[in-house]
Amino acid sequence: MWAAVSGSLALAAALLTPQAAQAAGSNPPTKDATLVRTDAGWLRGESTAEGRQFLGIPYARRPVGALRWKEPRPVKPWHGVRGASSFGNRCVQSASWDPGYENPSHTEDCLDLNVYAPDGDPARQRPVMVWLHGGGLTAGAGEDIVPDAFARRTGTVVVTVNYRLGAMGFLATEGLDGEAADRVSGNYGMLDQQAALRWVRANIGSFGGDRHRVTIAGESAGGRSVCTQLASPTADGLYRAGIVESGAYGDCAARERQQATTQGAEFARKAGCPDAATALACLRKKPAAEILAAQAGFDWGPVAGGDFLPVQPEKAYEDGSASRVPVLNGANSDEGRLFAYGQFDGQGKPLTEEQYPGALTRMYGAELGAKVLKRYPVSGHASPTHAYAAAQGDMMFACTALRMDRALAGRGPVYAYEFADRTSPPFASIREAGKTFDFGATHVNEVQYLFKHFGLPTPLDAEQRDLARQMVQYWGSFIHGGAPRAEGQPTAPDQRTRPGTVLSLRTASAGGNALSTTLGDDHRCDLWDSAPADAG
Repeated sequence: MWAAVSGSLALAAALLTPQAAQAAGSNPPTKDATLVRTDAGWLRGESTAEGRQFLGIPYARRPVGALRWKEPRPVKPWHGVRGASSFGNRCVQSASWDPGYENPSHTEDCLDLNVYAPDGDPARQRPVMVWLHGGGLTAGAGEDIVPDAFARRTGTVVVTVNYRLGAMGFLATEGLDGEAADRVSGNYGMLDQQAALRWVRANIGSFGGDRHRVTIAGESAGGRSVCTQLASPTADGLYRAGIVESGAYGDCAARERQQATTQGAEFARKAGCPDAATALACLRKKPAAEILAAQAGFDWGPVAGGDFLPVQPEKAYEDGSASRVPVLNGANSDEGRLFAYGQFDGQGKPLTEEQYPGALTRMYGAELGAKVLKRYPVSGHASPTHAYAAAQGDMMFACTALRMDRALAGRGPVYAYEFADRTSPPFASIREAGKTFDFGATHVNEVQYLFKHFGLPTPLDAEQRDLARQMVQYWGSFIHGGAPRAEGQPTAPDQRTRPGTVLSLRTASAGGNALSTTLGDDHRCDLWDSAPADAG
C-alpha cells in the first residue's frame, strides 16, 4: 500500500539489513537525498510521490533484559548504511479491531520512529511536527498515520514515534522506585517520548528540519501525552508548541505515586510474582506475553511526584510551571458515540429507554445520574445510546477541553477548535458499523482529515475534502509558528483575548467553519464542571 521506491538501485539499498550494511562501507556518497547521516550512523530511506520517508529508525537502545523498566538509553551506533524503508516493531500490545492489529505484539524491541520530509533542499530547515499516537497508552504505533501528504502540503517535516505501552511503559513498584534516580517509577513510555524528542533535536537537521521549531502533537492518548509533556520540566526546551486533539480527558491527570505502586503490587501478584522482595526480578524474567496477559484491568498512565512530573498537569497549568508555549487544543462534537457504541450496540445490546436511567445511575451514581437524566432526556436524541453518548462525550472530552483552554490561557497562546462534521465517515476500524449506527463527529474521526489513517484512503466527498484541505492549512500554519489560519476562513481564536470562543470545523452545507461562543452551553458544562472529580 506504500508509495513505490524510485528506482531499483534505491530499493536494493533500502533493503540492506544493519548486518549486511556493515559491508557497505562507512563513507557513502551524500548526493542522494534518501541517504542521510544521523549521530548513530547512515540511513537509506526512499523516495515516494509525496517526498522522502525514513522508516523504523531506532532512537533508543532495545529495552530488553536488564533494560526492561529502565529509562531509555542512547542507541548504539552502527556501521555502514542501515535500511530505513520499513516500519519497526510495534511495542507490546494486545490484538485489536484496528486494521493490521489482528494479532498481538510481544516484541519489546520497538523504540523506533519514522521521518517524512518534503522534496527540496535539505538545508532549508523546515518546521517539525512530532506525532505521538493514540491507543489508550496500551495500543497503537507511529505507523498508524501516514503523514507524507501532510508534510508536503504544509512544508513541514513530520516524525511519528513508538513508545512503550501498558505495563511495559507504566509499571510502578517499590522495587522500581528504588532504581529510579528520583525514586518515582512508572513513566517509561513518557520518557521514551522525551528520548525521541532529544533524537529529533540532535538529528532532524539532516532531514531538512529545524530543531528549534518542533511542535509535539497527538490524538486521544497521544493528546494526553502532549498535555503531560507540557507539564514536565524534563521536556523543557525540546519543543516550541503543542497540539492536543481529544487529549484533555480526565483533566490529563496522572496517577499519584502511592496509587501507582499499590497497583504495581497487585499486578505483580496477578503476573505470578507475589513476593515483594523478589517481585521485580521475577517480573523481569517473565516473557512479554505473560506480562501482557496480566495487564488487563489496570489503569496504565504516567505517575506524578518525581522529576518527570512534580505536580499534576492541571496544577502545573494553574501555577505557571507548565511550558509557556503556544497550544492548539480541541475535541470532536460527538466524542462519546464511539464508546457508547462499543458498550451497547456494538455488543448487540442497544440501550433501551427503560434501561437508560439505570445505565446513568451505574455510570454516575444516583445523585448525579438523576441530574444527567434531566439534562439528557432520551426525547432529545436519536436513541437512548446516543443520549448516553452525548453525556459521556461532554463529560470526558468537550468540557475538559474547555477547562484546559482556560487553565492554559494564563501561560501562553491557546487556540481552541471543535471538529463538528457530523457527516464524517467513520474511521477505518468502525467503517462497517457506520452503515447502521450514526457515529457523527466521534472520537478519532478528525484524524483521517489530516493524514492517511492506518495508511488507508478516506472516502471523503467534495465538501469534506474542502474541509480536510482547510484543516491541513490550520494545523500547518500553527506548526509554522503563527495562529491557525486557512485561506478565506476565520482564524482560530486565542483564548487569552477571546475566552470561550472556539473555531467550529464544519462542511459548507453545515454552515462552514465558524466561531462559536456557545460550546459550554451546548455541552452542558455547567453540570460537568461542578460534578465530582471522579464522576464516571
